[in-house]
Parts: sequence; structure tokens; C-alpha cells
Amino acid sequence: MISWNSNLLIILHQLYRLTVFKESILKLLKLDSLVDNVTGYVEARIELLRIDIKEEIAKGLAKALVIVVMIAVFTLFVMMISVAAAYKVGESIGMFGGFASVASFYLLVGLLVFTFRNPIIEKLEKQLDEKMKNKKKAL
Repeated sequence: MISWNSNLLIILHQLYRLTVFKESILKLLKLDSLVDNVTGYVEARIELLRIDIKEEIAKGLAKALVIVVMIAVFTLFVMMISVAAAYKVGESIGMFGGFASVASFYLLVGLLVFTFRNPIIEKLEKQLDEKMKNKKKAL
């Protein structure tokens, strides 16, 4: 009876013979350098793709961070100017009336945006789609 160690050795020997046979065929047909060149080319392209992806992610994150900061600053500006406008209007018609009129203005703006949300969404989608197409053409 042959043990599993003997079978393993036989299999490993056969694999070694196949590897040597493959290498000798490639050398005989002078394909070994071609295979090495193609393998090197593919590895270089993969590495280049990885670097490009990292750069795009870094650019996207930087843009997103700048946009978040700009939105935060603009939000603070709108809040402060709204309070100032409410106080100024409040001097004429009373504090409650001043704040209510500013709140009414924002309610009106919100209702207009809600009413025309579909055309706004379609326009934004169209603009984003055009930007994406232009970016693909640049690549």
C-alpha cells in the first residue's frame, strides 16, 4: 500500500515536470520574453490604474470638503442676516412681526422650491450628466 506521502511526492514531481516542460516549450518558441513583457505591461497598467483611482478619490474628497465648508459659512451668513433683518423689521412693526415676516419669506421660498422641484431636479440632472460626459471625453 502506498502512503499519502508517496502520492504527494508523485504529484509534486509531475507538477515539476510539467513546469519544466512548459518553460522549455516557451524557450523553444521564444515566447518566454513575450510572456514576461506582456505580464510586465499588465502589471504596470494595473499599478497606473491604482494611482489614478487614488488621485481621483483625493481630488473628490478635497472638493467635497471645500463645498461642506462653503455651505457651513453660507448657512451662518444667512442665519445672521436673517436675524438682523428680523430685528430691523421688528423696529417698525414689533419684534414678533419682524421675526414672523422673515419666517414668512423663508416659508414662501420653501413653497416655491417645493412647487417647482421637478423642473429643478431635471435641470440639475441634465447639468450633472453633461459634466460627466465632458469628463469622460477628457479621459
